[in-house]
Amino acid sequence: MFNMMTTDHQTSVQEASHTAMAQERIEGEINSLMAWLPDPAHLSTEERRGIIARYSAVLEGNFIYWMTGTYLAVRSPKAKAIIIDNLTEEVKDNHPGMLRRFTLAAHAAPSDLDRSLIDRDLQNVREFMGKQSTLDVVLMMAFFEGFICKFMAYLADLAARSGSSEMVYTDVHGVCDIAHSQGLFSAFDAEVAMVKNAPPVEKLFGGVKLLRTLIETIIRPQ
Repeated sequence: MFNMMTTDHQTSVQEASHTAMAQERIEGEINSLMAWLPDPAHLSTEERRGIIARYSAVLEGNFIYWMTGTYLAVRSPKAKAIIIDNLTEEVKDNHPGMLRRFTLAAHAAPSDLDRSLIDRDLQNVREFMGKQSTLDVVLMMAFFEGFICKFMAYLADLAARSGSSEMVYTDVHGVCDIAHSQGLFSAFDAEVAMVKNAPPVEKLFGGVKLLRTLIETIIRPQ
């Protein structure tokens, strides 16, 4: 009995350590990405417009799709409940509509060129999501939610410099995505508990790397 309790405790500690290491690394990725962003004051009108347009082109049609894919990938009841809450909020509060209003008010409707610039990296993320690699996918979306939260002030600055005062989208997501990101780390923890031997954290960042590349293309297309 004592041995079983000791084993259970060790397993719980290992799961928590796995999640803590993943969270620390993701926070590092987000911070380095934020530090890499160009100063809005040094961007031209077209450069500001392009960032908003390409961001909108990715998020409006793909965020709910990717979160749904994450729901399909997870197995634990806890993770499924967390992701359903996230999806329910996205759909009931019409977050794509919020983003559309924000984008149009900033005179940044995506063009065919905007969409073509992000297409290759966007398709790479879609293909990765299709592989349904549970732990990788959950971490990718935790990274995305965490980045979006910190990116909102920057995005709002771009819009304001473009003459917009429509900030509902950035105001909402600067707050709600804090809880969403933390929820996804809880979902990751629940999924790790279902894996007999979880891979090292550094081997679970394939999706994060692809998504970071897509975000970099949104900001500075090649």
